[in-house]
Amino acid sequence: MKELKYVFGPVPSRRLGRSLGISPILDNTCNHTCVYCQLGRTRHMTNKRQEFFPLEEILEEFRDYTADSDAYDVVSVVGEGEPTLYSRLGELLKGLKALTDKPVAVITNGALMYDPQVRRELMEADIVLPSLDAVDADMYHRIDRPYGRLDFEAGLEGLITFSKEYKGQLWLEIMLVDGMNTDEKSLQAFAETVKKIRTDRIYVNTPVRPPAEADIGPASHEAIHRACELMGAISIDMLTTGSFTSEISDDYEACISICKRHPMNQFEIQGFLKSRGCEDTDAFFRKLEADEHVTAVDCKGIKTYRIR
Repeated sequence: MKELKYVFGPVPSRRLGRSLGISPILDNTCNHTCVYCQLGRTRHMTNKRQEFFPLEEILEEFRDYTADSDAYDVVSVVGEGEPTLYSRLGELLKGLKALTDKPVAVITNGALMYDPQVRRELMEADIVLPSLDAVDADMYHRIDRPYGRLDFEAGLEGLITFSKEYKGQLWLEIMLVDGMNTDEKSLQAFAETVKKIRTDRIYVNTPVRPPAEADIGPASHEAIHRACELMGAISIDMLTTGSFTSEISDDYEACISICKRHPMNQFEIQGFLKSRGCEDTDAFFRKLEADEHVTAVDCKGIKTYRIR
């Protein structure tokens, strides 16, 4: 199989199973630079929707991939930033669905939900997974650090409107960040806010991989339990995960391809290499550590590798 530019994985997802990723945007391009982001600080901040890559090229690569493999559970349009910035998202979703009988999902920060065009395009997805990290504008700016004049209330109203019109599965994710949105008052406010949104599932998550900012920590088990209790939500840490796979034959290039979109820690990489029959893992990690494009972030003695 030729080198893949837009298709990656499958990546193990605790919500979606074996998730085959589609990246339609430029590396690290987003309209948020969230304090907890596992990819680090956003390097290309924008709120302008563009056709970053030709739609036909993305669909052709997906067509080629699926001709050889259907070892995935869902197709996830996600990339290395915010996928709704792709201006032909609706056409992309239609095209993907024409090429597979698996569900097609979009993982989004929800910032562009205020835009009726974005909402119309998202209607094409089988599953939409928006994030909600805040209950007011101040919290939104402290946690998500949005581009320009993105307005929290407009985004929330757009999400509420979308939820009532959308016919597919809406899985809302609440990201809890210790000391920023985990107090009782905030959790109560989240519970009131989500009542306005028509959801099929609510997940509570917390940063578990090295975040963009060093002083950011995961929520306590008590806060997560309380949030789930108030919102009738599911804690993501209660879900199980699988293993990483890639159709790229070269072990190193396969690992780099995944880490660009989904940073892996040392144990995940070891498991990935073992599954591919790679025996000289010491040499592999030496190469990884020496690569100028790779950053190794040590968090509590566990190294996570992400691409700069």
